[in-house]
Amino acid sequence: MAEASSRRPTLADVARRAEMSPAAVSLILNDRPGSRLSAEAVERVRAAAAELGYRPNPAAQSLRLGKTRTIGFVSDQVTLTRYASAMIGGVLEAARAHGRTVLMSETGRGGGLSEAVEEMVDRRVDGLLIGLMAARVIEVPPTPGPLPIVLVNGASPDGRPCVLPAEQLAGETVARHLVARGHRRIGIVGELPDEMTALAASATIRDRFDGIASALAGEGLESARVEVPGWSPEVGYEYGGRLLDERPELTAIIAGNDNVAFGIYQAAAERGLRIPDDLSIVSFDDEELAAYLRPGLTTARLPYEEMGRLGVEMLLGDRRAESVRLPMPLIERGSVRAL
Repeated sequence: MAEASSRRPTLADVARRAEMSPAAVSLILNDRPGSRLSAEAVERVRAAAAELGYRPNPAAQSLRLGKTRTIGFVSDQVTLTRYASAMIGGVLEAARAHGRTVLMSETGRGGGLSEAVEEMVDRRVDGLLIGLMAARVIEVPPTPGPLPIVLVNGASPDGRPCVLPAEQLAGETVARHLVARGHRRIGIVGELPDEMTALAASATIRDRFDGIASALAGEGLESARVEVPGWSPEVGYEYGGRLLDERPELTAIIAGNDNVAFGIYQAAAERGLRIPDDLSIVSFDDEELAAYLRPGLTTARLPYEEMGRLGVEMLLGDRRAESVRLPMPLIERGSVRAL
């Protein structure tokens, strides 16, 4: 019995098996448009390639097409937090669906974006995603030539294509969720000072609170609003506790984010208030602990995975847009009751 050959099947081998010219086989296997080859021919070629175990040589394709079929992904945080892993998962899934490989680089919180972008350019990526864990406006370093760049969860002053969460819509949704359940005495804990909502610090947080204010004003409601120095459980505990002491008639509180909500839970418990029987709480972001609170926290989820996926599609030209806002779905748990 003859030994099986260890030689890698070539495009010429596929052509012989399919009884077609190498040129026609190349058109089919490289998905070249406008080949005018019949569906039967396409099926025959793909069947022959599968039978032989043919796989294109990426290096040869890169030389022939002038493309590396790689996407660069530069982020300030690639470490496996829930948000980072979700965004990376969306990027990898979309890239795989388009037959692309992803090269990743992390800049860290201290900068290094210019160096990371330069490294990606040196590796001749076909396009570049810049992903941020906290949405803000950043300066994108210049690159040689027409390298496509899309920002994910961020924006740039020069209006590069970007994907952002629809924070204003999320604010409206959260407020209307409470109103639809009969709440009229609503507090808001989590508005930040102006310097913390400047575009360099956050491109969307003002939208979040504008949405809340717009929805409540549309219902003719005023709210008890508390500005805080930051977002943490400690801040939620301290400032949420003060609000509960000053305004005991409140039936619901909107927290600036889940970390603030965690602290409000504790402040409410210390005052003998039961959630949601005595006080309803709703928030934003959907941190991992939100599902493990008792009762679970109702919160608007930041769509990191969806933003990563859409960023790849925009980069590859499947969806051309200057800016896209993705909805933040409301994850309903047990922290809100109907009055």
